[in-house]
Amino acid sequence: MNTVAVTGATGKTGRVVVADLVQHGYEVLAVDIAVGPAERAWAQGLGVSLQCADLTDHGQAVDVLSDAESVVHLANIPAPGLYPAAHTLATNTAMNHSVFLAAAHNKLRRVVWASSETTLGLPFDVPPRYAPVDEDHYPYPTSTYALSKVLGETAAEQISAWSGIPFVALRLSNVHLVEDYALVPGYWSDPQARKWNLWGYVDARDVAQACRLGLTASVTGASSYVIAAADTIMDRPSAELLAEVFPDVKLTREIGTYETLLSVRRAGEVLGYEPRHTWRDSVKI
Repeated sequence: MNTVAVTGATGKTGRVVVADLVQHGYEVLAVDIAVGPAERAWAQGLGVSLQCADLTDHGQAVDVLSDAESVVHLANIPAPGLYPAAHTLATNTAMNHSVFLAAAHNKLRRVVWASSETTLGLPFDVPPRYAPVDEDHYPYPTSTYALSKVLGETAAEQISAWSGIPFVALRLSNVHLVEDYALVPGYWSDPQARKWNLWGYVDARDVAQACRLGLTASVTGASSYVIAAADTIMDRPSAELLAEVFPDVKLTREIGTYETLLSVRRAGEVLGYEPRHTWRDSVKI
């Protein structure tokens, strides 16, 4: 049985990823710095081992990955603006470097990790160069959070070359749980409110799919993929939204009526990623 360590396992996305891996037959070692009675009860209910670790400490990272064959690394400060800018940059960079080097030390088979859509230029206060935005729009960090992910992708490229371990970076869009979809109709009246990521989002269950696919995809070196839903979070056609809010941004190809403006084509071609979940299954228009 393939043993996968999942860092940030008790977080919003981590819980969904852990449950999905267990469902698909993986043995999971859950790792997080937030470990209390509620978290232990959750882990026990899934039949997974839960360890507490501060992953900014390389020694602790080495220890928690010592029994794993692969790692899905989700642990990070999850967004800009939650902490002072320098703290976000220092913490995320230390955490990523510790886990990546620990993976190399322990000779893991694969590293799948959470990069971010913010590496592509978010928030789009300055309009994107084109749409749909794809992997070639990288790098364009506009916050220390985004910079921490760019530095992580750069480190992954070098550590992968040293170690021979494939590193798969998932540039995740704004992650939504099913219960978050009740808020979606509140976005529709003002297209400016969510222009910051071209009205993108991704369901946590599709993030779990992407993580699982990343563990087995036929890749080498360090590669990165945009992971978003198939549609936007708005009830209006995507081309119409783009023309209204970003009139000077040109479409590089024809798009579907509500198609995402954060292209998932490369993730589909390389990883086999097909987003299956949408807010439209939960909200009546």
